[in-house]
Amino acid sequence: MIRYALACEGCEAEFEAWFASSDAYDRQAARKLVACPECDSRKVTKQIMAPAVRTSERAAARGAEPEMDAEALAKEFARRARAHVAENFDYVGDGFADEARAMYYGETEDRPIWGETTPEEREALQEEGVPALPLPAPFAPKPPKRKARPRVN
Repeated sequence: MIRYALACEGCEAEFEAWFASSDAYDRQAARKLVACPECDSRKVTKQIMAPAVRTSERAAARGAEPEMDAEALAKEFARRARAHVAENFDYVGDGFADEARAMYYGETEDRPIWGETTPEEREALQEEGVPALPLPAPFAPKPPKRKARPRVN
């Protein structure tokens, strides 16, 4: 995995993105798949960066573990993202669209949430301008188990 500092030529936003390799970035940029998160412009360029190179010998000298391979690094990143979401976001289940809408319109206090939506709900949120993004499956924690409802006889 490689992290690039990128800049948008349209709105001048600066942001970072991860790619499997330098070639992966080049292929995606050539196909106009790299977009600015602010204005969705495809005129994105790499910024000059100083490489952060850590050799196993230097890491061992500092008592650190050697660098992980790309697959292990991606798995660790996903694990940490899942843990962050689970610890810092409220799970709202299939009520996500309603909760996001209520926060957007000032009916409830803003807070980080996650949950599920239908494709129709996602489209409606987008059309209304409600800021919500899909959480890629590798980064989504397992939803908490629903409490069993008491049986009425």
